[in-house]
Order: sequence, then structure tokens, then C-alpha cells
Amino acid sequence: MQNIGIFYGSSTGNTETVAKQIQAKLGADNATTFDVADAKAGDIEKFTNIIFGTSTWGIGDLQDDFEGFLTEISNANLNGKKVALFGLGDQYSYSDSFVDGMGEIYEALDNKNCELVGETSTDGYEYDASKAEKDGKLVGLALDLENQDDQTEARVSEWVAELKNQFN
Repeated sequence: MQNIGIFYGSSTGNTETVAKQIQAKLGADNATTFDVADAKAGDIEKFTNIIFGTSTWGIGDLQDDFEGFLTEISNANLNGKKVALFGLGDQYSYSDSFVDGMGEIYEALDNKNCELVGETSTDGYEYDASKAEKDGKLVGLALDLENQDDQTEARVSEWVAELKNQFN
């Protein structure tokens, strides 16, 4: 498995914590984390395998730092790269916009000639709508630390095991 870049936007530290959990499960020698507040397009381009992670704020808003980072994604050459997504949200308080931030990143990757990997089942979640749901699946790993934190460890472990098979 080639080196992996994990790029996250975090306001409260929760998304950073999950990014570090993912890094630990992939192996610190295989994965490097980047706070998107300090990352540039060139940082993304150094990796063949990329993970983007964000939280969703309010009624579907992308985390502030990641919103600014979308320009860097737009400017990056992602041809032939594999990209996975993870998102944090609250499926009960914001059931009409659960992990919409992850969906916005997914949309930003359209026409970037990269291969999206790491989709997950909607089973076990209760929400009404999400920009991150496409064709009955979630475009990445969705986590609800507010209501289902007891499932975070298992979901991260299962997802990372799948990514190890999908990444080069």
C-alpha cells in the first residue's frame, strides 16, 4: 500500500481525532495527516491514495476550513488517484442534512478523474436526507459522535479494513 494523505477540517477537534484514528489503523508509517487550514494543492498531489474528512455544521454547512480548501482540491491534479471520504454529523438534530459536508466534497471531486472508494451502507443510520447518499449508499464513512459514538470504533475499523483492499 502506497503512502496515504489524510486531509481533515476540524473546528472542535472531533474530525481531527477521527483522522488520527484512521491514521493509526492504517499505520503511521503508511499515512500522514494534514489540517486543511494549512494544506495546499501540492500537498494533495504527493499522494496516490487520499482521504478527505470533514464535519457538517448547522443545516448542511461544510466545516469552515474545508470550505476554503475546496479551491485547493479544485486546483489539484487528481488524475488516477484513489480518494475516500469520511464525514461527521448529527443524524437526529439535523436529519435533513446528515453529513452533507461529505456530500459537498464528493461533488467537488466530480470531473477530477479520480477513483472514489470507501462507500458504505446506510444501514444503522436514521436520517431523512443527505447530500452524501448516492444510489442508496453513503459516499464514504459517516459518523455520528453525538448519538452513536459507541459505534465509531467498529465503523472506523471496518472501513479502514476495506480501504486497505481498495488502495494500491
